[in-house]
Amino acid sequence: MISILKQIDDRTDFTGGQLILVDKPLGWTSFNVVSKIRFAISHRLGIKKIKVGHAGTLDPLATGLVLIGVGKGTKWLTELQGLDKTYTGTLKLGATTPTYDAEMPEEDHKDTSDLTLDRVRSTAEMFTGEIEQVPPQFSAVKVDGQRAYKAARAGKKVEIKGRLVNIYDFDITHDKWPVLSFKVSCSKGTYIRSLVHDLGQKLGVGAYLTSLHRTRVGPYNIKDAWQLDELVSAIKDDPASSTQDAP
Repeated sequence: MISILKQIDDRTDFTGGQLILVDKPLGWTSFNVVSKIRFAISHRLGIKKIKVGHAGTLDPLATGLVLIGVGKGTKWLTELQGLDKTYTGTLKLGATTPTYDAEMPEEDHKDTSDLTLDRVRSTAEMFTGEIEQVPPQFSAVKVDGQRAYKAARAGKKVEIKGRLVNIYDFDITHDKWPVLSFKVSCSKGTYIRSLVHDLGQKLGVGAYLTSLHRTRVGPYNIKDAWQLDELVSAIKDDPASSTQDAP
């Protein structure tokens, strides 16, 4: 039985196994979040080490739901990594970037005036179902034992094999041309950056991801997630001293 941490008090058993839902802030890596939580729990318990891990990386420029396993809860992470996910975000038509997102400057600008929203929506529908997707060059996929992004940052291009993923829904929900809002539900292993890039290539004008927010992982929803600063403050709070101070 997976124990979801919704409140913290003097009875909270971190080592026995907890699953923490966290809304990852913009600019943080998933590893940064894990490290912050590990340090806070270790300090609270007065121990040097405690197992903490996550069930699926989010890019630094993405925000949203990350599942954190603590103590014996880290054994749940492999199972949780296989769950379907839902994202909302925005994309920009008419340009590309090397990273497929806003980390690097735009290039290869194209005119989008001949496009219509209906055409974009119907093209997005073509990417639903089981598709073969190639992860970005700037990704954490390993090629010959090395992370692809390390080779890409060194100016080297590596051959990344395609993978089968399932896109259950790819809906364009709003437009502020040429920036469009979207919602995607998909299987594990899906790169939303690649999905947006491939949509732009299919439309002939290019596209890149401008923002991304993960709202769901399997049955777990962002509305039930901790804000990172609130979680760390709750962990750091000493329930013993709070009890002593009470009248």
